[in-house]
Amino acid sequence: MLTSKAELPPIPSKRYFTIGEVSELAGVKPHVLRYWEQEFAQLRLVKRRGNRRYYQHHEVLMVRRIRELLYDDGFTIQGARQRLMHDEGVAPPLTAQEVRAELQAVLEILDGALPKVAG
Repeated sequence: MLTSKAELPPIPSKRYFTIGEVSELAGVKPHVLRYWEQEFAQLRLVKRRGNRRYYQHHEVLMVRRIRELLYDDGFTIQGARQRLMHDEGVAPPLTAQEVRAELQAVLEILDGALPKVAG
């Protein structure tokens, strides 16, 4: 397997790539790519006849980016997921405590904005 980003071969200009081709272009084994498909929502490859996987150019770039984050930068799977979401401008999902705090803040705003009804 390849060890650095500089050693990765250029991506040929074609529309679809097989998992074997992507494996060589990214320097990771096919079983790793199949695992990453489950872990990273950004990998939305096409499956055709007989469940064959076909990657497009942008997905090959995404695989290389994931490889860089995990292997070169030392991110965990979760950390790489968060970095990719940050890079795309997507906020990471909130925890239950964060949702509760947000809702409490909204209730306090609404409570202060509504007129008190004498009863």
